[in-house]
Amino acid sequence: MPWLSISIHTDCLHAEALADALLEEGALAAAIEDADAGTAEETPQFGEPGSITRPGWERSRVVALVQPDTDPARLVSICAIRAGLDDLPAYSQQEVAEQDWVQLTQSQFEPIRVSERLWIVPSWHQAPDPEAIVLVLDPGMAFGTGSHPTTRLCLEWLERRVAPGTSLLDYGCGSGILAIAAARLGASKVLGVDIDPQAVTASISNAERNAVDVRFQDSAHQLQGQFDIVVANILANPLKVLAPAICGHVRPGGSLALSGILVEQTEELIAAYAPYLPLAVADAREGWVCLAGVKE
Repeated sequence: MPWLSISIHTDCLHAEALADALLEEGALAAAIEDADAGTAEETPQFGEPGSITRPGWERSRVVALVQPDTDPARLVSICAIRAGLDDLPAYSQQEVAEQDWVQLTQSQFEPIRVSERLWIVPSWHQAPDPEAIVLVLDPGMAFGTGSHPTTRLCLEWLERRVAPGTSLLDYGCGSGILAIAAARLGASKVLGVDIDPQAVTASISNAERNAVDVRFQDSAHQLQGQFDIVVANILANPLKVLAPAICGHVRPGGSLALSGILVEQTEELIAAYAPYLPLAVADAREGWVCLAGVKE
């Protein structure tokens, strides 16, 4: 049975209310997109903290999946009124063929080879190399599935640095992928912290799935102690603010790796950490860098 997809053009002030109204009227799903996506007018919505002054896109598109017998004109009219729109917005419709949506979604995520011996494999796939170190990780709410260049840079750095018995702190753990990888590589005392409670929950679940002994906690709790290795894959602005705290958890002679840093931000990050720990570019990929250094 085919479904019906309705695309409604609106703006950032009404998009969320319109999506909510569609769901209240029985839409199976509703998503907000950039109406200019794929054109020169496309507007990115992810960047450094403070770079987005208003959520959404000035020219937005709300896409809803509804039952095939839905009257689009009536639905759009009702939802437009609920969303506070004075005029009926422009919309289009098209049939969507019936599919196995779970299978379709899963097919978009294949195993990722990080190195000769390290793979990231979704739980519905078999490990391509049974002799490899496999991190079982599914896409989820927390950042860090191994596909982003910054995650790959940190994983490759960890593979070179982690030795059996190493202690490690993953500062801003996201999905927990770096902490879990460190444990699989032989680290014995591994702690991950994050400001987002959902990330901590996701990390705990991922650690259990990978059968590793890693502890995770909300960074609102007091963090104490020093570690042989500290890794932080977040963004440049919070990394600068957190420099004293992050470096304070690196033991003398210990190593630090930072990522989530654009190439053009390299020098300011090196300067921000210079009073605490000397950093240099360890690697770079697709416009992102990994900075690393040893605490004297």
